[in-house]
This record gives sequence, structure tokens and C-alpha cells, in this order.
Amino acid sequence: MDRLGSFSSDPSDKPPCRGCSSYLMEPYIKCAECGPPPFLLCLQCFTRGFEYKKHQSDHTYEIMTSDFPVLDPSWTAQEEMALLEAVMDCGFGNWQDVANQMCTKTKEECEKHYMKHFINNPLFASTLLNLKQAEEAKTADTAIPFHSTDDPPRPTFDSLLSRDMAGYMPARADFIEEFDNYAEWDLRDIDFVEDDSDILHALKMAVVDIYHSRLKERQRRKKIIRDHGLINLRKFQLMERRYPKEVQDLYETMRRFARIVGPVEHDKFIESHALEFELRREIKRLQEYRTAGITNFCSARTYDHLKKTREEERLKRTMLSEVLQYIQDSSACQQWLRRQADIDSGLSPSVPMASNSGRRSAPPLNLTGLPGTEKLNEKEKELCQMVRLVPGAYLEYKSALLNECNKQGGLRLAQARALIKIDVNKTRKIYDFLIREGYITKA
Repeated sequence: MDRLGSFSSDPSDKPPCRGCSSYLMEPYIKCAECGPPPFLLCLQCFTRGFEYKKHQSDHTYEIMTSDFPVLDPSWTAQEEMALLEAVMDCGFGNWQDVANQMCTKTKEECEKHYMKHFINNPLFASTLLNLKQAEEAKTADTAIPFHSTDDPPRPTFDSLLSRDMAGYMPARADFIEEFDNYAEWDLRDIDFVEDDSDILHALKMAVVDIYHSRLKERQRRKKIIRDHGLINLRKFQLMERRYPKEVQDLYETMRRFARIVGPVEHDKFIESHALEFELRREIKRLQEYRTAGITNFCSARTYDHLKKTREEERLKRTMLSEVLQYIQDSSACQQWLRRQADIDSGLSPSVPMASNSGRRSAPPLNLTGLPGTEKLNEKEKELCQMVRLVPGAYLEYKSALLNECNKQGGLRLAQARALIKIDVNKTRKIYDFLIREGYITKA
């Protein structure tokens, strides 16, 4: 019996003949008893009685062809499919290009047939109307769908905007470098053939299943990033800093649970704790007013002003006593003068720092038994003892500074501090020691 082939008019789109491996041309034969996959034969192999594995020459068969009319007696099913493919490729209205691609119909015939049977056909119009009504009924009781009107940004590769967005491409909803970026490499050499054994076929299917699970994990992570607004990390960090320090610590702790709850629920949780913190702080302030015997907010404003004045006077007395105690230390004197100038100009004074001569120094670090001690010379051991730095960390910092110095041809203190994220005073001592010993040079 005749049936419409499920493939396009291009012979290369059809599977090859199972007998001679040539491209199938209509009409061709499909075995009704074998498959899936479908067992297809060209007419030549069918007339020779070709048999392969379970397929026998006496099996029932179907004749696959599209050489019969569907909507118009002068148009075959194959021409109908070719017209639809040409309109999809060339665009609606470009009838001359459509006719050139079809090769069997003129421009006027293509336009007239398409407008009559695919645009103005009452059957198709009623079907589209029913589909539209069904879609409207389905979304009637739900939220109004969002339709973006702005063209998404398309930052160029390695631009500032692209780096700020972590390589995210909004127009494609992909990253330049995806999570598990080389997952596809495991599939590049896999080819399913008919001669595979059952074990080999099962092994290949297992590899495909593993790849599918990796894709699901990639999509899950990408969805979390989009839903929680983590693409622009700098903007996210600025939003996070608007909370008090205590709420920021909670935010950092609860961030790992954001993947479990939705973004709205997670933000509500953080906002509720921020509100709780504000309420507790306000209650504590009101309790302080009650303890001081204050009964109205006018008196509370006067109390706050006097309290601030007392704190400033206490800070001045503390700084003055420090200067008097360490008057011989010129750096401490200069520090006090700078802080006094900040107070006089209305700026917040920096945290007071006593000089080395006024505070008790920590005892030297005992390096006995610490890993890496045997790799240090005597001067390096003395340095590690004085700055209280374990030998392993010192060797790591030394290697990083040496590599950067070799790359740049020299190294500045600011660069050393950017490379070593430790106390700036320790960084200065390590930097000066390496300069003095000739390991690195100043830029």
C-alpha cells in the first residue's frame, strides 16, 4: 500500500538502503515486520529478495511514496512538503525564491496554492482559533506572562561588561565557558552501529545517560544563577552590603541553602532576619532610655547628643594620654596629629594604634617540628620566628613573590600586598627581607 514518506525530498536526509547502502529514492520499500529502527530497501534490493539477520524476503511490506495528491489534484504530497520547506527557508512573500527552490512550480502557482490552502483555508483557520482559545483559557487564571521588550545586551568577548557578567550571553542564555565545559568530549567518538554487541550497546547507552545527567546538572546550576541574580556578582555584592554586619554574616551562612528554596523565599527569609535585627536594636535603645529615666523622644534626642559628645571627649583624652606616653615615638605623634585633624574636620577618626614600644610583643614562634623548617636558612628561620609565620606559608609566599618579580622584572610593595592576603605589616617585613637578601628587586 502507498504511504507518505516521513522524510524530506532531499535524498541525503533519508536513511540509506539496508542492502546496498545507497540513498533511497521514492518509491522504496519498508518492512512491516522488522523494526524499530525501520528496515528500508530500495526497489533493486527488494526485487533481488535481500535478507539480513531477522529480515526475510517473505515478510509483509509497505510501499513508501509521496506521489499522490493531498490538497490539490495537481500538487503531490512531495511538492506540498517542498513548498512548506521552501517558505520556511526563503521566508513568506519571497515567492520567486520559493519557486526557484522547488523547481517544479512557478512563482504564481506557489503563491496561489499557499494562500488558498494554508492561509485562507477555513479548516486551518478554525484549528488555529481553537488552539488560541485553548491557550487563553489555560492562562486565564494564572499570572500575566512577561514579554521582554528590550533587546538583551550583547557584550563583546573579554569586554568590561562581559567580565562583570562572568561571560554570560543573555541573547543565548549561555555562558562562554559552561559548567563541566568538556562534558561533550566523552561522546565525540561514540557511534551506534548495527553490528554492536548487546554489552557494547549497553555501555554506549550508559555513557549517553551519564552525559545527560551532566547536562541536567549544568542546567540546574544555570537556573540557580539566573533565578537568584548571581550573574552580575558586583551588583549582588553591593546589594548585600546594604545589610548590617550581623545580617551579612547570616547571609553568608544561609547562602548554601539558596539552591534548595526559591529566590523569593530566600530573600524573604533574609529580609525577615534583617527586620528582626533592627527591632532588637531598637528595643535595646529604648531599654537604654528607660534605664536612664527618659520618658519622651525629645529627651532622647538630647541624651543621644550628650552621649556622642562624651564619647568624643573620652576619645580625645585617650589619644592625648597616648601621645604623652609615647612622646619619644615620632610616628605615634604624627598619628595623633592626623587623627586630631580628622576630628576637627568632622571625619571619623581611625582606630588608635599604639607603637611597638608601647605594647607587649608576642613571643617568637617555636619552629620545632613544623613542616618545611628544614628548607629554611638561619635568616629565614629568624624571620619566621619574629613575624610568627609557619615555614610552609612563608615558602609559598616567597615562591609567589619570586614568580611575580621574574614576570614583571621587579616588584613593588603594593603588588606584594595584592599577592599575599595577610597582615600588611607581615607583608612589609617579608618584602623588605627578600629585597635585603637579594631574592627580588624593586620595580
